[in-house]
Amino acid sequence: MKVTVERAQLLKSLGHVHRVVERRNTIPILGNVLIRAENARLSLKATDLDLEVTETLPAEVATSGATTVPAHMFYDIVRKLPDGSQIVLEGDGDRSVLAIRAGRSRFTLQTLPESDFPDLAASDMTHSFSLSAADVKRLIDRTQFAISTEETRYYLNGIYLHSAGTAKAATLRAVATDGHRLAQFDLPLPKTAANMPGVIVPRKTVGEVQRLIEDAEAEVGIELSQGKIRFTIANVVLTSKLIDGTFPDYARVIPQNNDKELIVDKKDFEAAVDRVSTISSERGRAVKLALSGGKLTLSVTNPDSGSATEELEVEYAADPLDIGFNSRYLLDIAAQIEGEVAVLRLADPGSPTLIQDKDAKNALYVLMPMRV
Repeated sequence: MKVTVERAQLLKSLGHVHRVVERRNTIPILGNVLIRAENARLSLKATDLDLEVTETLPAEVATSGATTVPAHMFYDIVRKLPDGSQIVLEGDGDRSVLAIRAGRSRFTLQTLPESDFPDLAASDMTHSFSLSAADVKRLIDRTQFAISTEETRYYLNGIYLHSAGTAKAATLRAVATDGHRLAQFDLPLPKTAANMPGVIVPRKTVGEVQRLIEDAEAEVGIELSQGKIRFTIANVVLTSKLIDGTFPDYARVIPQNNDKELIVDKKDFEAAVDRVSTISSERGRAVKLALSGGKLTLSVTNPDSGSATEELEVEYAADPLDIGFNSRYLLDIAAQIEGEVAVLRLADPGSPTLIQDKDAKNALYVLMPMRV
């Protein structure tokens, strides 16, 4: 194999691909990136057996061929080579090495045979549709923070993507929950996504897709089956296994009859919660909301360091109520509200609270209270 490629393009593509490779690998080949040169294209592929990313870029191919080299080391070498340089990659099959040349720099890396590299063979994808990159990003941004990190409840370690709504107003819905909070976001359902299976997209996959979206104007092709999902963004293809589990019936935890309505200025509320929570302990993080007639008092008491209170003028006409929340969770949800006004629908100090953007009805958040 002999191929010449521009440093900037190779660095960008390697930046996308090498992130999938785990730093610690018991299987040596999984620490490598597969490089294949043919037909004036260079393709790079990396996998962790659950997730696979492939990217192709233009290159001058003198001799076709393929090999694998250590992903992180290859990325570091390319990153440190001078801007604007042309990089020549030359494989020597007999000696199992790849030579990397740019200007006066020369490196050789040990290789492993291409035949050892695993292929995340994607079975037939039963459904396919496309969304704008901006929509995919919003779908992820609005729900990702609520994904559970608790490995024992593995079926919560991702975003549940499924069709919902009515026949007249069908939606593509993303839901994530960790048992303490829930995030739900809806987009109009693409026609070709009708009858799609409900799938749980793993946390790592969600993070990679989000990082691969660099142009909000781009189209993202999505294909899925019962076991796998594939995202195509320009010349990058990400294929992932899905979480094999059943997502709980989340509709049961969304409160329907919360009758106490609190309307707050999102920015003022977020800033006030942030200020008073400075006092809270790492373990506790509890902030108390005391509501009565148009006034909200936020307070935090930490026996080890002190206390903080702040008052806000709000729209609230129901009976007085004291309720506590985890301040970190409140801030996470406030950060997702796109408009200027947030609406909190409350019931009592022990029941979940429903939080929405006053102007946007396509997202909702549920937060469990804390004892304070």
